[in-house]
Amino acid sequence: MTKKKALKGGDTDIAQNKKARHDYFIEETFEAGLALQGWEVKSLRAGKANISEAYIVLRDSEAYLFGATIQPLNTASTHVVVDPTRTRKLLLNQRELEVLYGQVHQKGKTVVPLKMYWSRAWAKIAIGIARGKKEHDKRDDVKDRDWQREKARVMKRG
Repeated sequence: MTKKKALKGGDTDIAQNKKARHDYFIEETFEAGLALQGWEVKSLRAGKANISEAYIVLRDSEAYLFGATIQPLNTASTHVVVDPTRTRKLLLNQRELEVLYGQVHQKGKTVVPLKMYWSRAWAKIAIGIARGKKEHDKRDDVKDRDWQREKARVMKRG
C-alpha cells in the first residue's frame, strides 16, 4: 500500500494564541480573512508569524489586527520596505461586524485573535468574543487540567 499524499491546500495552523484561552473565556468565534502583502504570504508559508501579543480593534465599521508580527524573509522582501507589525485589515462581512460591535460595547467583552491558519490557499484568522478571567478562574483551570492529566495516568496504568 502506498502512503497517501497530504493535500496541498489543507487546513494547517500557522500560529496560535494560547495565552488568549488562558486569560479569557471565549464566548463566540468567527473566521476572518486577512488583507496581506505578497512578502507576508511567503513569510506565513514559512511559519514566521506570532499573534500572542496581537489584539483586534474595531474602528470606522471595520476590524483591524494590531500587534501581529510577521517576520520578513531575507530573500522575499529585498525590494520593499517592510514593517513586521503593521496594521492588517480583517475581512468580515457587514453582519459579522455588527455582531462584533454589539458584543464589544457590552461591559467587559473584547475581541481577541485565537489562531492563524490556512484554509485552502487563503490565510484566515480565528477571532473570538471574549470575557476576561479573574485570577481564581485561572487557578481553577490549572487545577482541572492537572486533575485530567492525573486521571489519564491512573486510567492508563489500570
